[in-house]
Amino acid sequence: MLNNRVVNIIATISLLVLLFLDKVMAYGISFWWYGVPLLIFLPVTVYGAMNIESGFFLKAFCEANTTEKVVALSFDDGPQEAFTPQILDILHREQVPAAFFCIGKNIRGNERLLKRIYEEGHIIGNHTYSHHFWFDMKLSGNMLKDMQEMDALTVDATGLHPRLFRPPYGVTNPNLARAVKAGNYLPVGWNIRSLDTVAKDETALLHRIMQQLKPGAVILLHDTCKITADILPQLIHAIREKGYRLERIDKMLNVRAYV
Repeated sequence: MLNNRVVNIIATISLLVLLFLDKVMAYGISFWWYGVPLLIFLPVTVYGAMNIESGFFLKAFCEANTTEKVVALSFDDGPQEAFTPQILDILHREQVPAAFFCIGKNIRGNERLLKRIYEEGHIIGNHTYSHHFWFDMKLSGNMLKDMQEMDALTVDATGLHPRLFRPPYGVTNPNLARAVKAGNYLPVGWNIRSLDTVAKDETALLHRIMQQLKPGAVILLHDTCKITADILPQLIHAIREKGYRLERIDKMLNVRAYV
């Protein structure tokens, strides 16, 4: 698998070969050739950082290895008073378990909602405390403190210590990999990105999700979006009409959700 370590090795070997040909063999390699490994390294690294499925910096659970027609719903960025209760009502009515990757700062004042998530059979995952735009620029120690602050609020509200972790925006880097390892988290991604945060058309959103449906899929949604709450009943029915079962993410991935 092409990952950060492999790309670093390839780039280093390429530079050493160029230096050997230039300095030892006296081939007179042009200075511009030294930029070739960099031109390959940078886009591959950026792609790996932005695509959690690539496993470039850390291996995340993004789908279940199964041929069984089973999928899991996951919701990011809550809890939020506007739409989380509505989504929980729908899930309760349809008897569908889900995973909620919560932001710590959104737990404050919404402890009742967090308890309801757990009491109704759903999983609570860590989505950092701040979900700050520059979270990925932090040192690994500061990342870990941020993640642990979310844990502390969840423990205070529910007695549960989340083990499943989803990075903000699905972005990964070496610092995050170190923080995840130090905190003994289990990174969880997705393989169906709904893009519900920017969606405007309900039909198009449903089509985008359904056309990607496959056994073992992890579907990324947000319990902070009105359009998500609006299409959720149709989505559940459409998934079931295709013969799929909606399973809780920890059971589908066969992992432990809490420490």
